[in-house]
Amino acid sequence: MSQAVLQWSLLGTQVMLGIAFVCCALRVLLGPRAQDRVVGLDTLYVNGMLLLLTFGIRSGTDIYFEIALVIALLGFVSTAALAKFLMRGEVIE
Repeated sequence: MSQAVLQWSLLGTQVMLGIAFVCCALRVLLGPRAQDRVVGLDTLYVNGMLLLLTFGIRSGTDIYFEIALVIALLGFVSTAALAKFLMRGEVIE
């Protein structure tokens, strides 16, 4: 019984994260300002990372967790670089 509940809850989570992924992609494409696009990209990588984590839980393989860790690290660095670029106009001083 608990295995079935886990599988159904993971499926529901993946569907909701997929919907959130599409909403974030629309914000990136249609955002009126650059700041909106940066926030959309930030939430886009978080949603992608969480989707990979749920795939890893469902499949039981470790490779999804390692890929999610790389996405989290690269997403943080890219968000910081984009924010610095929007504030000062350059990334490297």
